[in-house]
Amino acid sequence: MADAKVIPFDEDRPRRRMPRRVRSVPPPEPVAQEPALREPVPGEPAASGAEPEAAPAGRGDSWDRRIAGGLAFLRRRVTGEYEVDDFGYDKELTDQVLMSLMRPLYEKYFRVEVKGIENIPAKGGALIVANHSGTLPLDGLMLQVAVHDHHPAERHLRLLAADLVFMLPVVNELARKAGHTLACAEDAQRLLEAGELVGVMPEGFKGIGKPFGDRYKLQRFGRGGFVSTALRAGTPIVPCSIVGAEEIYPMVGNAKTLARLLGIPYFPITPTFPWLGPLGAVPLPTKWTIQFGEPIPTDGYAAEAAEDPMLMFNLTDQVREQIQHTLYKLLVQRRSVFF
Repeated sequence: MADAKVIPFDEDRPRRRMPRRVRSVPPPEPVAQEPALREPVPGEPAASGAEPEAAPAGRGDSWDRRIAGGLAFLRRRVTGEYEVDDFGYDKELTDQVLMSLMRPLYEKYFRVEVKGIENIPAKGGALIVANHSGTLPLDGLMLQVAVHDHHPAERHLRLLAADLVFMLPVVNELARKAGHTLACAEDAQRLLEAGELVGVMPEGFKGIGKPFGDRYKLQRFGRGGFVSTALRAGTPIVPCSIVGAEEIYPMVGNAKTLARLLGIPYFPITPTFPWLGPLGAVPLPTKWTIQFGEPIPTDGYAAEAAEDPMLMFNLTDQVREQIQHTLYKLLVQRRSVFF
């Protein structure tokens, strides 16, 4: 707020000229007048006796609140006074720590652009089905940030992950805390019926580990188990297309023998890995686009529809075709891999 200009109380009165008298009158004693107030000049020290300009409100309070919130968070971590659900999901840790760690990669490195976020319902369960690529599953993490940061309701996406994720010592715990769960129909149905957003990538390792020459060509979507789950829960299916993840690790080869010895689905060979060692694991800074398509409703089908193989095949093919068509559309619109 700008400083108010002080106006003398008698400035608005008309000044009257006094009649001049003939007899001499001793002059009045000089009276010390207060200096006229003026607006301070930026950078000029305040005059003596003047009140210093008040600091803008909220600056110190904001930092105090952050520090107090951080200390309270640490106290709850130490004392164990925090909540997790039946799947191990820790909402507070995800919001305050895990999301904060992924957000710079999302905003500054991959510069993700999100389209069609309005197609995700504001409340209630929904199944988001997306393509899978990139050699390492960074696309799932970026999808999770996109839903939370761009949806008006700041909804959380519960991803269905492969068995391998929950067999790795550190990754297992972090995945559970972030809300991920095993990719099985029982867990997915429980989450959907509880009103959660569930994310699934039906291509699995065939999609994420496909060679660079097959980029943006969708692999087989399994047997349509995700459609059956959505039908049983009566929740809509939201197709999602991700462009940009295919180029972060251009997979030009696969050391199958080494992968078999390590017990992993594939061992990627890229232009930088394993030749540059740990430096070769740094992803390329590609420009990403994530688009959510129009939801496909499932609540209009009968209860026994989930057992109809022909219906599941048709719905699976409809979702797959919609994702593939959107991928081609986004690729045509893309100016460059990196910009």
